Amino acid sequence: MMMIRKLTSALCLFAGISTSLFAQNSRFAADGVIEFEKSINVYAILQKRVTDENSSFFTPMIEQYKKAQPQFKLLKSNLYFSKNKTLYKPIEDENATSNDNFLSSDPAFKQINTTYIDVDTHQQVTQKKVFEETFLVKDSTRAINWKITSETREIAGYNCRRANALIMDSIYVVAFYTDQIPVSGGPESFSGLPGMILGVALPHENITWFAKKVTDKPIESSVIMPPAKGKPATSKSLPIILNSTFKQWGEEGKSYLKTFAL
Repeated sequence: MMMIRKLTSALCLFAGISTSLFAQNSRFAADGVIEFEKSINVYAILQKRVTDENSSFFTPMIEQYKKAQPQFKLLKSNLYFSKNKTLYKPIEDENATSNDNFLSSDPAFKQINTTYIDVDTHQQVTQKKVFEETFLVKDSTRAINWKITSETREIAGYNCRRANALIMDSIYVVAFYTDQIPVSGGPESFSGLPGMILGVALPHENITWFAKKVTDKPIESSVIMPPAKGKPATSKSLPIILNSTFKQWGEEGKSYLKTFAL
């Protein structure tokens, strides 16, 4: 009987230690900052823009670009999160002043959005740079019909589960989220999953966003504030405004409209 009692006590002690260790090793963050890297496959995007009409002059320009520039353009940003509010803020591109040939002003190869989301109220404010103009787009968060799968992967030290979706009628999205960060946010305007999105891929658009580092720390309320400067617009009115400008630009104008709608 004494032996059984000792064994039972030992098992209880081991269970308590195991639970304590599990709690210590599990990372759950409600406040902090996530460092994201946006990767753009420049070569692939440029190749898609070649048409019968522009091939004679556009193809040589692309080949010249490939000789001087890397295939992937990498851009940094921070996502601040606290109390179910998030602020996605691009970091200034240190190479922005370098000679990018004819791509120096192309929005597809830049970060044009600063996005604030209130998860509780489903409200979103995006400061969007459209060439020389800046718009302030206030609207509800994008409704995304996510399909959660059983596939998992680790991103920035967090266990993540895959979800798929279709946005803007034709853009296929692959996202990876973690419930270890119990905030339904993510980079840019991607949100709506039961946890923080740490990875997004638009395979057919040749763009990805992946978290490189997550820092758990208190964030002052003054840090996560909606942007305030820009011409007022909504997600419905902005395409109408831009279409009036880009409709004369042909296929190039259509690609710009898609970029500004993301």
